[in-house]
Amino acid sequence: MGPDRRSARIRMLVAEQAVRRHARVSVVDVCTAAVAALPVGGAGLSAMSRTAASHPLCSTDDISGQLEDLQLTLGEGPCVDAFVRGSAVLAPDLLSTELQDCWAVFADAALEAGARAVFSLPLQKGAISPGVLDLYAGIPTVLDTKELADALAFADLATLLLLDTRIDDAGAPAVGPMPDRSFEDLGAYRAEIDQASGMLTVQLGVGIEEAFVRLRAHAFAQGRRLADVAADVVARRLRFTPDAEPDQAEEET
Repeated sequence: MGPDRRSARIRMLVAEQAVRRHARVSVVDVCTAAVAALPVGGAGLSAMSRTAASHPLCSTDDISGQLEDLQLTLGEGPCVDAFVRGSAVLAPDLLSTELQDCWAVFADAALEAGARAVFSLPLQKGAISPGVLDLYAGIPTVLDTKELADALAFADLATLLLLDTRIDDAGAPAVGPMPDRSFEDLGAYRAEIDQASGMLTVQLGVGIEEAFVRLRAHAFAQGRRLADVAADVVARRLRFTPDAEPDQAEEET
């Protein structure tokens, strides 16, 4: 199948998911359609940046949601590697010695969450890399050539959506803003983590990158979602101090 025909088919599959939601196409539909079309159990997508905090955007189930949070909290895993390398990272069996050595903490945590295989596909358009699409399976899984090509096509479409490309009712891309409520909600989600990181730069006297590292270290140590910890910092229910351990913070009274 040629790339144009494959792209058109993937767009239609994604558009059908949006019709079922009675909403405009969004990255949520890309994840849902990918799970329906590929031999995977779930999908998740994170917005990533080299200059700002990265954020989970959507997931199709609890396991994929945990995988997104785990990788961004730990700073390791196929999603992180795919973003840094700018190429797909395929992990057909997380129990393999090679992958256990590569992602010592993530591999065990992912297995405990219920994932056995993970496939991470970077979202790219020219020099712009807005995020990564992650697919997981609960059993050892290898994507064949056709399945991998389809997965990459789903990632290409997710890239267009994250770069504010609108998809019309026929499933064809058209330039223009996409007025989907979910993007407004995600904007608030990103803003809260950014605001929390900014507050930590003042509390700790460090740069924004170090502040975010401290934020996610605390989330991991406490077994909490990154967004929940950020909300506590912004609401001043949680305060970090320079002399505390990197993963420690004090509850404010």
